Order: sequence, then C-alpha cells, then structure tokens
Amino acid sequence: MVINKEPLEQRKKISDRRPKFKRQESWRYDRLAVNWRKPDGIDNKMRKQFSGYPAIVKIGYGGPKVTRGLHPSGFVDNLVYNVNDLLILDKNKDSARIAHTVGNKKRLEIIAKAESLGIKLLNGKNAQTKTTTSEIQTSDKKEQ
Repeated sequence: MVINKEPLEQRKKISDRRPKFKRQESWRYDRLAVNWRKPDGIDNKMRKQFSGYPAIVKIGYGGPKVTRGLHPSGFVDNLVYNVNDLLILDKNKDSARIAHTVGNKKRLEIIAKAESLGIKLLNGKNAQTKTTTSEIQTSDKKEQ
C-alpha cells in the first residue's frame, strides 16, 4: 500500500530530470571520487558556471516540499528508540525505523508493540531473523 502516491510520482519525475552532479575533474583523475564536492577555487570554471562544465548543486533542483522526509513507501520515516516512541505515531501516515543502538531485548519489544498497533516497521525483519538464528544456535548448543 503506497500512500502519498501523487507527490511521490512528482518527486520521481523531478528526480529523473535532475542532473547527476559530479565532482569537478573526477572524470580526469582516478584518485577523485565522483561524489559531489562544491568547487571553490578563485578561477574555477565550474564554480563560475561556464558553458561546457557540469551543473552545480542549486536550490532550484530540489524536490517537492511535501515529499521531503518521506520513505519511498510514502510513509513518514520516524526513528524509534523505545516502545513509548511508537505510541505517538499514526499508523496511517507514519512508519518506524528502529535505531541501530537499540539492543536485541528492547528491539523485540518494539517489534511486538508495532505489530499490535499496526505500525509499519522499516527495519523490523532483520531483528526477527537475528533472534531466530540466535535461538537456533543456542538450541544447537544445548543439544550438544
């Protein structure tokens, strides 16, 4: 189920037209990564936006304001540290992502509470597979 379908389609359309911003001279030197860095030299042709040089990042390339912070599923992405954080979320428009610092015991509690409240978890499956594999390993050790 995708919510906010129209704004997400609009974001995709704008994103397809947006240029792939490259770091200057990254095509020339292998030691420079392609990821974006702002050109800042005093005589820099790319910073001065000369013709024939790649586009630089500007405010006009931004996506729609309503889609900022949305997960590709259309839900608003919220970081959750404990069970109480789940209680303030709306199951129709919010989703939860369990923080990486949360331990396994509390993670299981959060997953159980999210299922009972009907809140979509963005990274809940990983925790379930971790516990099942750890339970299998502990049961194997007990058998030996």
